[in-house]
Order: sequence, then C-alpha cells, then structure tokens
Amino acid sequence: MKNPAKIMTAGIAAVGLSLTACAPSSDAEADSTGEEGAAPESVDVGIIYSRTGALSAYGEEYYAGLQAGIDYATDGTGMVGDTELNITYHDDGGDPDVGVSTARELIGDGYQILAGTTVSGIALAVAEQAQQNEVLYISGPAATDALTGINDYTFRSGRQSIQDVATAGQFVEDLDGADVTVFAQDNAFGQGNVDAVENVLGAEGAEISEILVPEDVTEFTPFARQIVDAEPDLVFVAWAGADAGSMWGAMEQQGAFDAAPIVTGLANEATYSSYGSAGDQISFLSHYFPGAAQNEVEDFMIDHVEEQGESPDLFTPDGFAAGQMIVQAVEEGGGTDVDSMIESLEGWEFEGPKGTTTVRADDHALIQEMYQAELSQQDSEWTPSLIDTVAPEDAAPAVSGE
Repeated sequence: MKNPAKIMTAGIAAVGLSLTACAPSSDAEADSTGEEGAAPESVDVGIIYSRTGALSAYGEEYYAGLQAGIDYATDGTGMVGDTELNITYHDDGGDPDVGVSTARELIGDGYQILAGTTVSGIALAVAEQAQQNEVLYISGPAATDALTGINDYTFRSGRQSIQDVATAGQFVEDLDGADVTVFAQDNAFGQGNVDAVENVLGAEGAEISEILVPEDVTEFTPFARQIVDAEPDLVFVAWAGADAGSMWGAMEQQGAFDAAPIVTGLANEATYSSYGSAGDQISFLSHYFPGAAQNEVEDFMIDHVEEQGESPDLFTPDGFAAGQMIVQAVEEGGGTDVDSMIESLEGWEFEGPKGTTTVRADDHALIQEMYQAELSQQDSEWTPSLIDTVAPEDAAPAVSGE
C-alpha cells in the first residue's frame, strides 16, 4: 500500500472585514485619451503580497515567480501589444487590515486588476472588495477552499487545500474501507484538516479518525504511541510550527513508521531539515518543488529566478501563473473592461510551470497537476525527488456549490 497526508497550508483564518470603496468607472472601448477602439496606453495592476511578516518567505517566492511569469508572457517587454503594464507592489505584512486598506486605496486610485497574497484571511477580504467594487482579483498562494467560487470577480493562481487532500488520497490504491487517521494540532488548522480529509477521503469510503494534540504539549510520545496502538492503514499528518522536529522524532522513536504509512505535505526548502532523521521515511504530497514538472515553461521559470539571484521554491509557480493570467486578461480582455477580462480567463487553458493548467469556468478553481515526492539526505543536504505525478483531474476539487 502506498502512503498520504497534508501540505502545511500557508493560510490564516478568514477575517470578516467588509470595507467598501467606490468602484471606478471604465470603458473598454476607449483608451486613456478617449479614442474609441484603441488599446489603452497602460494598465495599472496592483500586487498585494507579504514582503514582510511571518509569511515573507512565501511572499518572496511569489514575487520572483511573478516577475518570471510577466517576462515569459510578454517576451521580456512588459508590454501587451501596445499597452504597458504598470505593475505596483504593496506589502500587506501578513495583516488583513493592511491588505484590505491597500486594496481599497488601489481601487480608489482606479486600479481594476489586483493580485497576490499568501494569507487566506487577506485573500478572502480582498475578494469581498473585488465583488463590491467590480474589479478583477487574482489571488496568490492562499490555499483556503473558500476562495473557489466565492464570486465572479475572484480567481486563483495557486492550488487549494482540497487539491492537497485529494493528492494524499492517490497514495492509497483503494480508499474504500481504509482506516485513515489524521494526526494534527488541536486548533483551527488541525480541525480544518480533519474536516477536509473527511469531506474528500471520507467521500471515497475511507473511515476517518483523528489524533489531535493540544497546542501546549511538548512531549509527543503518548500521541505517537496512539498511532502504533490504533494500527491504521494510513496516517495523514497536518502540522505547522517550530515543534515539528520534536513531533517527528517521537514518531520515529515509537515505531510509528513501522505501524502505518505516514504522509504529510512537502513545504518549502527551509523546512526540509525539520523532519530530522525521519525525513527519508515520510511519503510527501507536493504542490511543487524545483524540477517536479520537467517542462520547458518550468525551465524558463527556474532560469529566470536564478538569474535574479533567487531560488525557485514552493510558491514560485503561483506567481508565475499569476503573471500569465494578468497578461491574458489584458491581451484578450482589453485590460479595462472587467467583464471582458473575466470572460477571457474563464475556461482558459494554458501551459504553465506545472504543465497544462485550466481555469475552471464554473467556479474559477485552478486545475493543475500535483506531485508525490520523497526526501533523501546527502551529508547535511536534503533533496526532494519525484515519485509520481498526479494528473490535474485526479486532484481537482468538486465544482463549488455542487
């Protein structure tokens, strides 16, 4: 039997902010000089992302990918036909209040295209602003499933949590009747993962149970022992935090890896050492790691990012896809008429750094391939390698609302 679990999603609980700004008027048939039928001289695009704050590393990955994606889609010109992309960058600091106030200011200044953010709470609040003010919003790596189908104005440039869970299910040959245990922290993040596993893998016939560890626990041995005693068919680990190394150590010491296949999500490169000596015993589901996709677009992205002195990582493809989507909206949708830009993106299929990628017309889910991976250690370096690719349709979420 193969093995599964869950990517440590880079999300923060949704914040119920409802702030409004007056939507700017626009006319797709006139440029900035009023000449009908002509392309605009420039289009303003506002990128809201975490340049600072707890998720700044993810923001940096997104930013580097966006630069590469814009260059790829415009052949390095920054121009879409005769239209210049005026892209401005704004730091949300991981703070929903800052993110929403920034979105309001940009909308008030006439911006009709917004993109970005890793933080789920910010993305949900900006999506609300997009609907209220009728502007296009292309979210960044924020993984919350609530963004999919939230409104007509919101798209996503990355995967969502359900795609992580569906990928985990691909580690099991037959989920029907399988005993799946979710091992997670007893907080909103952990409980959300239990719900996701029940909704996705439970729907395939798996029997779901959970081992939830209180957040103030520092000794993980009794909880790791529960896995051994339960003898599940599969353990799905969803864990985020500085104590991950201690948790994995307890798993190894108690023989949990001999008791059941254990799967978790492969996060960014900075986390690889946190698995300790258990790293090569874990089966990983992966949104992305460099070299996973093995196509020409990914090669371009990697080369571009490295030329800028950066390293491609977990969320670099999300920025790249956002760049491609922005160019598509301006090229095919005119860049000023929001309804036309929405129409140009709905159902759009394109070759991205993760292969053939589709913006699902029904709910704007981004259908993309996912990966199974393993880690191996040489000296002090941990390196991921591809076990298998999960086809886009096999990781796709159900259509929102159905």
